[in-house]
Amino acid sequence: MPKKKAGRKKIVARKKAPVKRAKKPVKKSTKKLTKKLTKKKALTRAAKPKENVIGKVTHYFPHVRAAVIKLKAPLALGDKIKIKGHTTDFTQAVVSMQIDRVDIQAAKKGQEIGLLVNSRVRQHDEVILV
Repeated sequence: MPKKKAGRKKIVARKKAPVKRAKKPVKKSTKKLTKKLTKKKALTRAAKPKENVIGKVTHYFPHVRAAVIKLKAPLALGDKIKIKGHTTDFTQAVVSMQIDRVDIQAAKKGQEIGLLVNSRVRQHDEVILV
């Protein structure tokens, strides 16, 4: 028997009718609602006690267990500090501080110091004076 050739069917794209959707009524009280929410947020922020943040960790050297800290307030040997971050939370006394590998007794606001730490710290961890 002879083979029949399969003819190609022409595909015609059909246009879909546009869907009509009902408009939602606009709420008039949205401004009042947002004002209430912002007041609520302001009250909760004011209720939190402010901790005395004196610096931020900028780098950590794991082999010597030392952190580089950018100070926002003065710090001295013997001060008790708390280092708090996303995964870090411990308290220690300041035992050793250095600037450019030279031991110092006290550091001023704005200086970057090397601080010997008891545990691993990460960038952006906050240093709080206890």
